[in-house]
Amino acid sequence: MWKLLVSVTVAGFVTAVGTTATAAAPSAGSTGTGSVFVSNPVQSLGDESLTDQKDADAAVPAAAYHDVTLTNLDGTGRLSGDFATVVSETGNPAVSATNTFRYTRHQDEFEQVMAYYWVTESQKYIQRLGFGSTRRAIDNVPQRVRINQLGADNSFASDHPTSEIRFGKGGVDDAEDAEVILHEYGHAIHFAQSFSFNSEEAGAISEGFGDYWAVTVSDVVATSLGVPEREPLPCVADWDSTSYTRTVPHCLRRVDTNLHYPTDLNGEVHHDGQIWSRALWDIRQALGNVKADTIILQASFDFPGTSMTDLANRTVAAARSLYGTPAAKAVTTAFTDRGIL
Repeated sequence: MWKLLVSVTVAGFVTAVGTTATAAAPSAGSTGTGSVFVSNPVQSLGDESLTDQKDADAAVPAAAYHDVTLTNLDGTGRLSGDFATVVSETGNPAVSATNTFRYTRHQDEFEQVMAYYWVTESQKYIQRLGFGSTRRAIDNVPQRVRINQLGADNSFASDHPTSEIRFGKGGVDDAEDAEVILHEYGHAIHFAQSFSFNSEEAGAISEGFGDYWAVTVSDVVATSLGVPEREPLPCVADWDSTSYTRTVPHCLRRVDTNLHYPTDLNGEVHHDGQIWSRALWDIRQALGNVKADTIILQASFDFPGTSMTDLANRTVAAARSLYGTPAAKAVTTAFTDRGIL
């Protein structure tokens, strides 16, 4: 049987339209509707003063929520589909007989919707670039996503024993910020590409790529939806970072720092990854997101985990193969400017 949740309006926004399952959900079709942040409230509202306030709905204006189409659902009435399947450790799973998933941030279900939507949109973007049709597929499976409610303010991706992404809570819950979701999905992309983590530099490359992937996909999706981006695009995780940074704009990291290889390496993968992410950002600035992201993804297949210089050379080769000498020159310049080539 089904028990309907009561709909409550907070600041003009309906906090829950869905159901709590006490039995298997009926078939609900392949698309649905959900409410999400695009990519987060700080970015879309241009308000650096927002704070978490212990998950309070009142902390975020209703204007930060956007109704979106949830695609590729499997028809079970749950947030499970072709490219993402959401697992929640505690709290109610998001379930709807009509595939309507509207929640607000104080509810665990909201983060489930965020994770499903942004992982799915990321994979759809990868496929629009030709991966899975004219090029090798990348993580073209239901990516397991666990909304972890254990109180740890950390998120991570793992491929052992199975490929799974876990999002933590504390401060702003991690899955409330699309760029945290996309960063972790960047690691899942590398796992799927047989990218080897055999060195510190390989780890730094993956961290830098995750930051870059967060920025490029959030921009692509926001642009397609017509949602404004009012804060600096190179700033990663503007909303999540309000809980642990004091400077404005609030950024977990940036993809436009002026760090250089090898002089600025310090052995910490997140720091060192900013050298790599800046090179990727410059490639995007020179070639646009479609060419840049196609080149970057193509170059990462079967990377043996050697060094930034090795993958930079592979990226130049991919650019030349895909788009010719002008693209290869632009990629070479981006890596040369960082000291990588």
